Amino acid sequence: MNHYNPEVIETEIFARIPDKFRQRGSHPGTRSTYYVRQPEGVDCYIEGPSFDRDGNLYFTDIPYGRIFRMEPDGTIDLATEYDGEPNGLKIHKDGRIFIADFKHGIMVMDPKSGKIEPFLDMRQAENFKGVNDLVFASNGDLYFTDQGKTGLHDPTGRAYRFSEKRGLESLIDTLPGPNGITLTTDEASLLVGNRSNTVWWMPLREMKPPSRAGVFCYLPGMGTPDGQAMGEDGSLAVCQSNMGLVRVFNNKGLAIYDIHSCLPPKVTNLAYGVRDGDRNRLYILEGGGHVLVADMPMAGQPMYSHQ
Repeated sequence: MNHYNPEVIETEIFARIPDKFRQRGSHPGTRSTYYVRQPEGVDCYIEGPSFDRDGNLYFTDIPYGRIFRMEPDGTIDLATEYDGEPNGLKIHKDGRIFIADFKHGIMVMDPKSGKIEPFLDMRQAENFKGVNDLVFASNGDLYFTDQGKTGLHDPTGRAYRFSEKRGLESLIDTLPGPNGITLTTDEASLLVGNRSNTVWWMPLREMKPPSRAGVFCYLPGMGTPDGQAMGEDGSLAVCQSNMGLVRVFNNKGLAIYDIHSCLPPKVTNLAYGVRDGDRNRLYILEGGGHVLVADMPMAGQPMYSHQ
């Protein structure tokens, strides 16, 4: 395989937000803030997919403060709704649903009741800039990005780690618009996409922030890296916002596959799921309310693989 001429993989539509859940107009208290400004008439904008142990896919609807649940057969229902701007979402090994909410910080949802409560709403003496995405390590440590309005003009975005042992730590504060975040399969390094059209690679140390941060891969074209998903073989799948592409890199950061969206170009986030007992189906969210699928040559890293 030529790593500089990635093989193309096509997608197909698996599910669509039903018309009964499609909104029109403003949702009180949300559309006035920076992150959720969308063209007039947008009826949903979905993000943050994560599977529970039963194979249900949870994801967010940013401008309308909603969490959806999709059953394995593609049936979509509303799990909860609240006054917020939920973006990234990940499910803890104990079943709780953690949400990176641009307006409020890190929130936690009870999947049975749908109740949402604050988990981390500010750091000491200062609010977050606007959290974006999150991931759990096998020991329960939570890593998340704090993007706000940062970018190449203001490279002050952060990546945080929260652990029961050490509390909240800022690992790096020089990121230009940090977005998707993953851990390598051995959990020795953090991978963070950002508005420099790169994914940064940051080795982790047990008792101190990352050192010797560098570039893992580069995404050419107009469109910054968004959501990320890790393959069992150490490959990294990255949504490239506005390009209609998911780019897949091997564990050395070389491009090996381009996954083409079958719909207009706003792909936001993605997660590996199970098909016929194998974890080789990639579920990709299209911002306008569709769930796309692509069958992959590799399996996704299993949920709770070390737990």
